[in-house]
Amino acid sequence: MSQATLTISSRNYSSWSLRGWLLCVMAGLDVEERMLSVDDPSARAELLLLSPSFLVPCLTHDGVKVWDTLAIAAYLDEITPKAGLLPAEVKARAHCRSICGEMHSGFSNLRSALPMNLKAHYPGFKVWAGAQADIDRVTEIWRDCLDTYGGPYLFGALSMADAMYAPVCLRFLTYDVPLDPVSRAYCSTIAQWPVLQQWIEAAKTEPEELEELDAEF
Repeated sequence: MSQATLTISSRNYSSWSLRGWLLCVMAGLDVEERMLSVDDPSARAELLLLSPSFLVPCLTHDGVKVWDTLAIAAYLDEITPKAGLLPAEVKARAHCRSICGEMHSGFSNLRSALPMNLKAHYPGFKVWAGAQADIDRVTEIWRDCLDTYGGPYLFGALSMADAMYAPVCLRFLTYDVPLDPVSRAYCSTIAQWPVLQQWIEAAKTEPEELEELDAEF
């Protein structure tokens, strides 16, 4: 398959960059990573939660340029249909698209209250009420999927839904969010995903250059 370029921002802070990268890995796409400077307007808009996926990540492949994580997911599913980014059965595919769309466009309180920071850990973190409603909805989605499709992933086997919700699992672990047993087990499964561990280890090597962003979150 042709070489591709994936433009990302911070591995430590950028949940959307992580989602785009996971999708490329799952699709078997050989990508060269291009890291934006934190001073780039596209990177800052995404990191400061001004946009769910402004122009980061951005995938360039075979003369095609596609940004926005859901658009990247749809493109990768089209060019690598055997990768299983979407479930095979029509009803499950519709369900998968729906919960991915909900992740893409919703949960703003969760995003602002629990920004991704893979280097941090906050035991006993107090979650404010607005974010708790988002947490409850996320875990409701997880329990429904795991019960319907049998686990250990949201649709039985790994799918784009797991890529979309993986950063939420990491947020829950970072902020020590209390979870029901089913949701806690799912978070643990995702946290042990080898490719996710690869991203986390790379994030830990990033320079401490986003102090201003910490203050602005």
